Amino acid sequence: MKLLITGAAGKVGQNFLPAFLENPRFDDWTVRALCHKRTIPASDRVEIVRGSIADRQVAAAAMEGVTHVLHMSAVKETPEDAMDVAVKGMFWLLEEFRVNPVAKQFVLISGDCSVGHIMQRYGEPVTELSPHRPYPGCYALSKVLEETMLEQYYIQYGTNGCCLRASWIMEKDDFKFALKFGPDQFGGPRWTDVISAEEELQYARAEAVPLMLDYEGNPLLRGFVHVSDLVAAILAVIDNPAAQQELFNVVMNKPVDYREVAQRLEETRGMKAVPIATPYYSNWLDNAKARMRLGWEPKYDLERLIDEAFSYSRSSDDPRTVAYPG
Repeated sequence: MKLLITGAAGKVGQNFLPAFLENPRFDDWTVRALCHKRTIPASDRVEIVRGSIADRQVAAAAMEGVTHVLHMSAVKETPEDAMDVAVKGMFWLLEEFRVNPVAKQFVLISGDCSVGHIMQRYGEPVTELSPHRPYPGCYALSKVLEETMLEQYYIQYGTNGCCLRASWIMEKDDFKFALKFGPDQFGGPRWTDVISAEEELQYARAEAVPLMLDYEGNPLLRGFVHVSDLVAAILAVIDNPAAQQELFNVVMNKPVDYREVAQRLEETRGMKAVPIATPYYSNWLDNAKARMRLGWEPKYDLERLIDEAFSYSRSSDDPRTVAYPG
């Protein structure tokens, strides 16, 4: 078997590939990584090809002899690239997969931006049957287009595919910096979208913790998943008949409650919380289908997510970089 990976140099790809290669179930598999702007090292089991998936010839060459596809390539809020990756790239990959005589499974990694994350109001658990309600922006739109295109290939051609819809993906000290005031904040919202620059500076100096409140004034509930739990879900669906033409939400068992975050950090680190009113909605992305159908269970709960992020120490050769704000 040969697995084609797009996005292998990204956060998920760098965590997935070692886990895949070390898993005895895949001992006789090889990997082809399609890399564009970033790359990864080659090895006796990992072949590297370079180019853009928006180029049909590149997609065709990458797909040759491939049995399984793991499509993770994505762009954030860059309209110049969004349609090349999400529409042209996805289309060419699916077309080449469709006519490939040895192709067996196409796995797409999507995100909860396709259902609006905290930007859209649901008022009930967000399941795999909930409607697409992306928030404004080309990234969220791109995920809706990808999910829809894959679903249409099920309908039109009977393609064996699977989509994993992940919530906000954390690793290392990401969660610590998602709660940090100042220029090295990771993720959104940018604090100056909801408070003044003067307030942000004051809170940064005090090393305060944001206790975000939703539009009703209650502590915000927001979905997260640790990258290792997402990797476990990917491994669970590869070559799994239970995943055929299915969509799974991949998220912690409970959404992060910002009040519980504040309490934990005050108890363990003496950090004080500041309430921040926001226009966002508390949503609960439901993972029951993945747990029931795949036997998958996330290992991270809120306490582990907090404690590991705030205890993490980066080595000198692993500097923290923020490639995008959200």
